[in-house]
Amino acid sequence: MTRHIVPDLVSGQTLTIVRPSATVAEAAKAMADRNIGAVIVAEEGHLLGIFTERDLVRRVVSTGRDPKTTQIEEVMTSDLATVHPDDEAGRARDLMRRTGCRHLPVMDGERIVGMLSITDLYRALEKDLEAQRG
Repeated sequence: MTRHIVPDLVSGQTLTIVRPSATVAEAAKAMADRNIGAVIVAEEGHLLGIFTERDLVRRVVSTGRDPKTTQIEEVMTSDLATVHPDDEAGRARDLMRRTGCRHLPVMDGERIVGMLSITDLYRALEKDLEAQRG
């Protein structure tokens, strides 16, 4: 079965978006509250980057930065790979494998549509395997 990013993998999401001036502590709390591994960083609807659990470990904790005073824009991932809502799941999987990332913003032109995670891809694969088993 060919799955597309929207609606097969990402639909009805409540996006967690933080401003670039938000602190790491604020973003980490939002991630913990929603049980997610990344937040979108945007201003006035314009995607600037994402902040992930990896960013927290590699760019904040391991370097001794203070999460309460460090702003997201200082430590976010801004060199982003993105996917389009009509892209197939296989393209997203290949892109994640090539870039070593676990989260991809879903963009329809300049509009932020969602966030695709490796977990979303795994769940889709799991459903496909269950359907094949009967």
